[in-house]
Amino acid sequence: MLLLSGVLEAVWATALGAAEGLTRLGPTVLFAVALVLSMITLARAARVVPMGTAYAVWTGIGAVLTVAWAAGTGQEQMSWLKALFLAGIVACVAGLHAADRPRRGRAR
Repeated sequence: MLLLSGVLEAVWATALGAAEGLTRLGPTVLFAVALVLSMITLARAARVVPMGTAYAVWTGIGAVLTVAWAAGTGQEQMSWLKALFLAGIVACVAGLHAADRPRRGRAR
């Protein structure tokens, strides 16, 4: 659920950029629908994952996918340094998520 929510964040962020100040109907509708669905799935994920971690994972997934999409479509330049920092975001998000998992044999 949290992964889906992060993907939807990247969709609405990308659609927001394409909506040109909410003046283009198609991207504006996509922005609104993806935003609502992203919030709903984030709220559901927060039932299981602590909100702070869920929010960090959500924003991390959304940020990395948004930049990757922009770079892949030629809207943004990708450099080795940018790729390194994006990999750092992914590593930190994975670490936060792993840190909240209960370990076998240990009480939470």
